[in-house]
Amino acid sequence: MNKKEKRNQIINGNGKLLTTLKKGYQRFLKIRGHPNEIALGLALGLFVGMTPSMGFHTAIAIFFAALFKWNKISAAVGVWITNPLTAPFIYGTTYFIGAKFMGITNSFGQADSHGFTAIYKMMLKAPEIFWALTIGGAVLGLPLAIIGYYFSFSVVQKYQEDIKRKLVESKDKLVHKKEIRKQRKQEKKSAVAHFKVSGDN
Repeated sequence: MNKKEKRNQIINGNGKLLTTLKKGYQRFLKIRGHPNEIALGLALGLFVGMTPSMGFHTAIAIFFAALFKWNKISAAVGVWITNPLTAPFIYGTTYFIGAKFMGITNSFGQADSHGFTAIYKMMLKAPEIFWALTIGGAVLGLPLAIIGYYFSFSVVQKYQEDIKRKLVESKDKLVHKKEIRKQRKQEKKSAVAHFKVSGDN
């Protein structure tokens, strides 16, 4: 494969990704519900998505969304901020932040350990790693959830208001057309009546 073909492949891949994201965004806007409930659901999903519970994110988010009576669909959408593509970066970042808060240094620095010894030492540090990921996820997830809430609330509210405005405009147009038709019928009736009167005279 030459450079031109590789470049075209990258461009096509990016184009498909943008198309997928655009479709996802349009579907998100069409979620039924009050903008506040949808925004709260998304914020919850984003926060849960930053926790080290991958594989259970959706179930956790939907459970709490149902508990708080927020939008379950937007909550399920929000957790997908952590996916197989983004997980290494997100968990690496959340671990680094959590480790700083906990004062952990060189957790994975076991250069002298190999094979089963390294795995055993890693298992001993599992609780420490888990809490570092949890704390880091909470620290990173909270501002992300707040930003997600305000952004989603504004775009969903605007979309719903635009839809309502278009429906009102369509309704007004139909009413106007009916009035014009009614007026034309009355004009025809008046013209016919006038013609009959003129004929009788």
